[in-house]
Amino acid sequence: MELVIQITQFIMSLSFLIILHELGHFIPAKLFKTKVEKFYLFFDWPFSLLKKKIGETEYGIGLLPWGGYVKIAGMIDESMDKDQLKEEPKDGEFRAKPTCQRLIIMIGGVTVNLILGLLIYIMILNVWGEAYVSNDKITNGAHLSNASYEKHGFKEGDLIVEVGNEKVIEFGSAEKRILIDGERNLKIKRGDELISLTLSEDIVEDLLKNRGQGIFSVHRSYNIIDSVIAGSNAESAGLLSGDSIVEINGYKTPYFKDFREKIQNYKSEEVEISFYRNDSYNTLSVLTNENAQIGYSRVLNKSIYEFKKYSIPEAIPAGINKGIETLSTYVKSLSLIFNKEGAKQIGGFASIGGLFDTSWNWQRFWAMTALLSIILAFMNILPIPALDGGHVIFLLYEMISGRPPSDQFLTRAQIVGMTILFTLLIYANGMDIFRWITE
Repeated sequence: MELVIQITQFIMSLSFLIILHELGHFIPAKLFKTKVEKFYLFFDWPFSLLKKKIGETEYGIGLLPWGGYVKIAGMIDESMDKDQLKEEPKDGEFRAKPTCQRLIIMIGGVTVNLILGLLIYIMILNVWGEAYVSNDKITNGAHLSNASYEKHGFKEGDLIVEVGNEKVIEFGSAEKRILIDGERNLKIKRGDELISLTLSEDIVEDLLKNRGQGIFSVHRSYNIIDSVIAGSNAESAGLLSGDSIVEINGYKTPYFKDFREKIQNYKSEEVEISFYRNDSYNTLSVLTNENAQIGYSRVLNKSIYEFKKYSIPEAIPAGINKGIETLSTYVKSLSLIFNKEGAKQIGGFASIGGLFDTSWNWQRFWAMTALLSIILAFMNILPIPALDGGHVIFLLYEMISGRPPSDQFLTRAQIVGMTILFTLLIYANGMDIFRWITE
C-alpha cells in the first residue's frame, strides 16, 4: 500500500507539471493563431490510451510516461513529422510566424514551470509555514550516520556548529555547504570543546556513496516515556510516564536511536529494560511484539524546533527566495555527476518516485512538486536539441544572422538531441534497476 501511495503521488505530480508545461507552449501558440495539431500527456507511441479531437487539436494521453508534447504545425519536433516541411510555409504554421512569436512559444513551458515552482513555495510557506531543528538548541550532540565518516575526524556525539566561518543555523544544513559549496573548514562541538576540522576532498565521495545521507543523521535525545499505550506490553510490565530508558538486556542505550536499533534484534521476545524513575534505577521484563515494539510514545523535545508561519505579504518574497535558492543549489549540484560516485547516484523514475512520502502528506507532495517544477524548468532550457533550450538557441541564431538554420540541419539536430536524451534516460533508469538488484 505504501508503494501504491508513492507511485500515485509521483504520477499526479508529474502529470500536473507536464500538463502545465505544455500549456505554456499551447496558450501562446493559440494566441498567435498557430495551428496546434496535438496536445498529449505522455507519448502516444505506439498508441494512445485516450484521445479526442476538439477543433483542430487532438487531445490525449499516451502510453509512455516520459513527458508530454504539443505538436505545432510547421515545426520540427519530437514527432519527426517532416512531410509538411516539403511544402512552402502556410498561414498558421510555426515556421510562418515572426521569430519573436516563435521564441515566446518555445520559452512558454520553461516560464510556466519556473513561475509555478515559486508560487508553490509561496503557498507552502503561507499554508504550513516553515519548521526546522535549531542547531543552537541541541545539547547532546548528534548521531554519526555512518562509520566511514570517522576517518574524516568526526565522532559520535559531535555537532557541526560552523562551516567556512559561517554559523550553522539549521541542523542538517552543514552537509549541503560541504557538498555543494565546497567548504572544507569546520568547527565541531565535542562535549564542552570547540574543535577546528579541515576536511579532505574524499568527503565528497563518501557523502555521495552514502546517497545524500548526512554526516549526522539525527540529534541525540533521551528515551523518556511520554505515555504508555493502554493494553500494551509496556503497561502490563509496569512502565510509567516519565521513566527514562537507558538499557536493554544489559546493552547501554542512553538515547532513543540506540534503543530503537537494539530492540530490533528482539522481536516477540522477553527483554530486560532498565530505566530511571525519580532518580531510582529499575529493571523490568517486557515482552516485545512482532514489530519489536513494547507500546509507548516518547517525550519529544519541542523546544529545539523553530517554526514560522508566513502571512501572504511575507510568503511572497520568502517563497521567491526559496525557489531561487533551490534552483541555485540544483545547478551547483550538477557538477557532482562528473565525480565517479556522483555518476553512480544518477537515478530515474524510481529514484524520483522514492522521494515522495509513503503516507499521504500534502505538504511533502507540494514541496516535491515545487522542486520538480524548478528542475524541469532548468533541464528544459539546456541548449540541447530536442529540448526547449535547443529550439531557443536556433531561434536566437536566426534573429542574429537574419536567416534560419536549414530544415535538414534542424532535423539532424533533433535526432542527435533525442539520442542524447534517450541515452540519459536509459542510463538513469538502468542505474535504478542496478541498485535494486545489488542492494
